[in-house]
Amino acid sequence: MTTPAASISHAIRTAHEAGRTALVAFVTAGFPDKHRFAETLLTVAAQADVVEIGVPFTDPMADGMTIQRASRAALAQGVSMAWILEMVGGLRERPKAPLLLMSYLNPLLSYGLDKLPAAARAAGISGCIVPDLPHEEAGELEAALASEGLALIQMVTPVTPQARLERLCGAAQGFVYAVTMTGTTGKSVAVPLDVMDYLDRVRAASKVPVCAGFGIRAKDQIDLLAGHVDGVVVGSALVEVLERGEDPAAFLASLR
Repeated sequence: MTTPAASISHAIRTAHEAGRTALVAFVTAGFPDKHRFAETLLTVAAQADVVEIGVPFTDPMADGMTIQRASRAALAQGVSMAWILEMVGGLRERPKAPLLLMSYLNPLLSYGLDKLPAAARAAGISGCIVPDLPHEEAGELEAALASEGLALIQMVTPVTPQARLERLCGAAQGFVYAVTMTGTTGKSVAVPLDVMDYLDRVRAASKVPVCAGFGIRAKDQIDLLAGHVDGVVVGSALVEVLERGEDPAAFLASLR
């Protein structure tokens, strides 16, 4: 029986084997409209291969201004972990893409690590990404998620030492999130060519697919990364599309 964690890898590999770079799409839960977010999520999941649902938080240290704005707007509407799990679990149809929670540690602890894995799996969540949780301190959460077959996604960066990179890749489930630059999300910059060597090293060390993220917002960037990664994460650019009231499906289709 396929575990939720394995479904993430399968979705990315399926896209890659079909000759295209997998799209991992990030949306902030409840943004821009809490009452229409279920529709937004289903629309995005119909175009993406994997969807990250960002859990709003007051101090998102890895996120740039776009996602910070979206988090503030979602929190002002009363979006919480409990609401997210209830909303996802109550969707009128199951999303085509595996769903992940992108959360900082505090919301997970506040909800309760003892009840989070079962509630997440029941809602249809396949794993979590926790940017502020070092691998060395992740044992409790990793074990809790594993009890329900859920993935804890590992993140690496261009400045991760090789020995640590190999350790993180060895522990990876679902996919390895390869950050393309230092700093926060949302920067609109060209992908440095030396990043390709780093991505090749990540791919060589990983037993699961590798997806590049941070600053990915255009097809030419994705075309440049093709061959070095299995997928890309598109976050701030998609949140900005939603912020402007534009069609997220059309935007994601333009990246194919």
